[in-house]
Amino acid sequence: MADDQGCCDRNLYNIIVLGFAFMLIFTAFQTGSMAEKSVLDSAQHDSNGTFKGDGYISLSIIYIVFSVSNFGAPSCVALIGPKFSMLVGSVMYFLFILSFLKPMTWALYLASVLVGLGAAILWTGQGNFLTINSSTETLTRNSGIFWAMLQCSLLFGNMYSYFVLKGTTDITSDDRTKLYAGLSGAALLGVLSLLFLRPQRPVDSVNLNSSGSQQVDTPLTALKRSFYLLKTREMLMLSVAIAYTGLELTFFSGVYGTCLSNTKQFGSDAKGLIGISGMFIGVGEILGGAVFGLFGKRTNKYGRDPIVVFGYLVHMIAFFLIFINLPEESPINSTGSDTYMTSSTYVAILCSFLLGLGDSSFNTQLYSLVGFMYPEDSPAAFALFKFAQSISAAVAFYYSTYLLLKWQLLILVVLGSLGTLCFSSIEWSSTKASREGFKSI
Repeated sequence: MADDQGCCDRNLYNIIVLGFAFMLIFTAFQTGSMAEKSVLDSAQHDSNGTFKGDGYISLSIIYIVFSVSNFGAPSCVALIGPKFSMLVGSVMYFLFILSFLKPMTWALYLASVLVGLGAAILWTGQGNFLTINSSTETLTRNSGIFWAMLQCSLLFGNMYSYFVLKGTTDITSDDRTKLYAGLSGAALLGVLSLLFLRPQRPVDSVNLNSSGSQQVDTPLTALKRSFYLLKTREMLMLSVAIAYTGLELTFFSGVYGTCLSNTKQFGSDAKGLIGISGMFIGVGEILGGAVFGLFGKRTNKYGRDPIVVFGYLVHMIAFFLIFINLPEESPINSTGSDTYMTSSTYVAILCSFLLGLGDSSFNTQLYSLVGFMYPEDSPAAFALFKFAQSISAAVAFYYSTYLLLKWQLLILVVLGSLGTLCFSSIEWSSTKASREGFKSI
């Protein structure tokens, strides 16, 4: 009993340290990516043509490389383990943030490739590490703890961004240096925090194979499992819902802040709204992670699908309000064109909160369902999760360079509807299979 208690304490310790490290790393990355387009546009103007880097292109490269690298990530995790995989990946994030201190076109795009590679092994290692440190009973709780701590990054990072950029109509080199120097420090602390993770054996059968022993993958078998799972009906249907989270990740992490900063009706507050918007996205994410994750036993009483349907409805409301509140050219350039209502900062911030709340509804339940359905293949399953999410994010960042706001919102509505239907179908079938298996016992 004492050993079991010590095991549980170590598992909870690992989950908290993991969440803290990711909070610091993504304080840097998410805050930096939300401001990236506006920051680099200003850098282009200040460089007299010597710097030609584009924020949307950079982010698209990240997610293209991320998506392709996910197929090799399980092999890396199998070879060096989840802890050291996460360490290597986090260093790539640190280097990416450093590249903004002195923008150079080649360095920006090289760092974008590196962070794409790093992201694949970081997130695959994270999914494996979280599963190893969770039991069937604690998986939803641990996912919620991790998610809530991770999303605190949006709150703290964007609070810092707001005070740095507040009242600026154009982001100067001094503003950029202050912003990314602080974010680089946060990323470095996140890397160092991962060193404090403790080694741990799997808790129970959620990580064991059918014979009752721990499943050990070689790099080759891990790669084979990824391709095998990709062809299954369940993973293909889940990929539709996961792809939707990639599109809306692109929208709230890169496009929406740009839309706000490009809306001339907001005047001198426009640039500062990037930070405020990010903070309220974070509030929505944290609230959703706490309610739907930490209190998962109560909120999941009727299954995961009601929570996903709730997130879907929240997003549809947000998309409609954004459609009538912001100019349709705002994702692409600064504009003062007419909108369907008088552009309101209060409505804009409300939409930020709704975007975060809806995103947490989808992601907490997807994490929980993937961990529940693929306990023996968590590295491969979470790699495919990130593959589907990142390839859709890459596509979205690419078309964001060209498409008006109304078309981007239409794509989100269509894929969100399909994704919700696919998730609900898989949830119903997995719950039914679980109940039938329990009855047979």
